[in-house]
Amino acid sequence: MLLKFKFSNWASFKNEAEFSMLGTLERQHQERVPRLKRHGGRKVLPIASLYGGNASGKTKFIQAMAFARDFVVEGVGVDAVIPVKPYRPADDSAPQPSRFEFLILVDEDVYGFSFGVTAKRVVSERLFKMKGDAEVELYSRSLDEIVLGNDLEDPPFLKYAAKGTRENQLFLNNAVMQKGLQFLPVFDWFRNQLEIITPDSRYLPVEQFFQPQSPLCNRIQESLSQLDTGIAGLRGIPVLWGELPISEGERGRLEKVVQEGAVFRTRLHNETYVVRRTSGQLTAEKMVAIHVGEDGSETPFNMSWESDGTLRVIDLLPAFFTMGEKASRKVFLIDELDRSLHPSLTRHLVETYLAGITPDSRTQIIFTTHDVQLMDQKIFRRDEMWAMERSRFDGSVLIPFSDFNSDIRYDKDIRKSYLQGRMGGVPQISGTLAFGSVAEETGGVKGAAS
Repeated sequence: MLLKFKFSNWASFKNEAEFSMLGTLERQHQERVPRLKRHGGRKVLPIASLYGGNASGKTKFIQAMAFARDFVVEGVGVDAVIPVKPYRPADDSAPQPSRFEFLILVDEDVYGFSFGVTAKRVVSERLFKMKGDAEVELYSRSLDEIVLGNDLEDPPFLKYAAKGTRENQLFLNNAVMQKGLQFLPVFDWFRNQLEIITPDSRYLPVEQFFQPQSPLCNRIQESLSQLDTGIAGLRGIPVLWGELPISEGERGRLEKVVQEGAVFRTRLHNETYVVRRTSGQLTAEKMVAIHVGEDGSETPFNMSWESDGTLRVIDLLPAFFTMGEKASRKVFLIDELDRSLHPSLTRHLVETYLAGITPDSRTQIIFTTHDVQLMDQKIFRRDEMWAMERSRFDGSVLIPFSDFNSDIRYDKDIRKSYLQGRMGGVPQISGTLAFGSVAEETGGVKGAAS
């Protein structure tokens, strides 16, 4: 689980921003809030919604988390530039580092991991583990100097890995890549637990939905029907590998990247294809939606014929099913959850997820949205809602609604206060747009229909 995330000097964020999933003294919905028994029963929130106007920094927040994850897991090449995005990068020879700090729960243990980077190098790095209220340092780094903690196993190996860590590489990444196991739980949290879904990305397991042997197959059919999409199910239609509508260059790329037993999903000409390698051979299927007529007959529809909202539902359902599993440890960050969705559908997805949360749950969903109808204290606690806004000179800031607990009663419609700008996170619109001025000054728009 994500407990805290701090970052600074990133994109539209100039100063340090702190995002916390630790519960406050808020009493609402406490029956569904997960608790950490080994850490004094501390409350950890299962959900958070982030509101804000356009260009307020919501997507940049998601991108900060994505950058940190990718840098931990994949790193960069030997001589590659680190793709960091500092706030208004300076032209001087000593750029300020961008900094990222995580407090996470891994198998009921709490770890803190932080690092600072410029485009050229890692300038700092630290990993610690909580024991009671104390931070037990596992290692710390300042430029090229890495100091190991006293309680680590196999110090000779770690010293060897530390010596071989490049200046543009995290020690955490290099130690694990060298087959070290000491820091693997933290590395695996970034690699396997932190999932990020952008408006244009797809959560990979969706291809399981049209495999009859998959336990998710029946669930997708039932869900798509319940959500009034008009789809009775999804199916894969075999396509000869040589007839897949792709260039020879793309065909060659797929032949290299799709390994034995792997599944690769791609969009071609607005259609979805799934490519697999089995017994050394590449096979492909075209994903279609099944519609049932009045006579009970089934008709396959190309995915390009479906609405944007239906496609978004199909992309999101695997994530929500995963979060609904009792053993799930996933942390999902979803940018624009409500994109192309009716407000009632978005609310239904959120309420269904929360209905399955218990004090023993260890999954989370964090999402950005413009849907103020979700801003409802019947659904969310005040510490589960955040506003984001950007000023001209200080960049983007994060504001938890729990900061306004003394001003906003637990039974009040919080939307009115938000839309009035009392909590920040709304566009600062000034003046009146003169839509007719261009046509009036030019004598009308040529070519307009009569």
